[in-house]
Amino acid sequence: MDNLGSIGVFVRVAEKLGFSTVARELGLSPSAVGKAICRLEDRLGVRLFHRSTRTLALTADGERFLERCLRIMAEVEAAELEMTNASETPHGKLRVSLPKYSSLFQPAIARFMQRYPDVELDLDFSDHIVDVIGDGFDAAIRTGTLTDSSLKRRKIGELRRVLVGSPLYLAQHGRPQHPADLLAHTCLHYRFPTNGRLEPWPLPPDADGNALELPRSFVCNSIEMRTHLVLNGQGLACLPDFSVADYVQTGQLHTILEDSIHDTPIAIWIVWPSSRDLSPKLRAFIDSISETALGISGALAVLYDELGQQTRSNRHHTKTR
Repeated sequence: MDNLGSIGVFVRVAEKLGFSTVARELGLSPSAVGKAICRLEDRLGVRLFHRSTRTLALTADGERFLERCLRIMAEVEAAELEMTNASETPHGKLRVSLPKYSSLFQPAIARFMQRYPDVELDLDFSDHIVDVIGDGFDAAIRTGTLTDSSLKRRKIGELRRVLVGSPLYLAQHGRPQHPADLLAHTCLHYRFPTNGRLEPWPLPPDADGNALELPRSFVCNSIEMRTHLVLNGQGLACLPDFSVADYVQTGQLHTILEDSIHDTPIAIWIVWPSSRDLSPKLRAFIDSISETALGISGALAVLYDELGQQTRSNRHHTKTR
């Protein structure tokens, strides 16, 4: 490293042909620069500069040495640039745990792969809560309230639950006007794989303060299956807004009991071990997921606000006729 430093001083002096100018640039005294050149000449056993009181010029040996040194310095600069780019450009394997239903994240993942082809994505879709550190994940996406203090987190979006039915089903069985009306309908339920419990629908309690005991017409742990059944007129379901937004917007599904739903938005988080620095590949993934998920959440909020206004408007017109 001392030799490389001496070479750097020599190249500067050869380019400037003056000790004073180089000394000012390096924050040294002219005599310190001169001594560095002298030590280099002694080590090499050749004279690199012709010196006089007024001029400084390279010798023939100095010119040959400068040519080699410029190549060395260029290689050093290229190596530093390569290492800098390697540390800043996302690359390598990234292992992430995500919820089993992937539609919310599909656009973000596709965009991420296009932007960062050097990142090897290893994605595990499961509704089971994984041990991020113990199972060797770089990050995980979770919903709801977080309690693990050993994880860092960033909120990347929100979801809401909606009750939906197809136009065919509602035409055949009637549209529920009150939560209690659901007791006479086919209800498609979701069972949590972690504890085996049914997901409660976001409805107010009955007159006695008890939760409505809805018919257990169908139970599964799949969003996709319940979405398929409700689209085909097999019943009513409580589903995440992002999973049915397109169907609601195109009229394939209708939301019901909008004013009766007692539900707060559910936060979506991405978490990662607090003991690890945020690597470029993980930072890029978080930004990509956040950008897409927050955009979808915002669009859904607008969509359901519009649907709610339309529903209230339709009810008003119905009453005034």
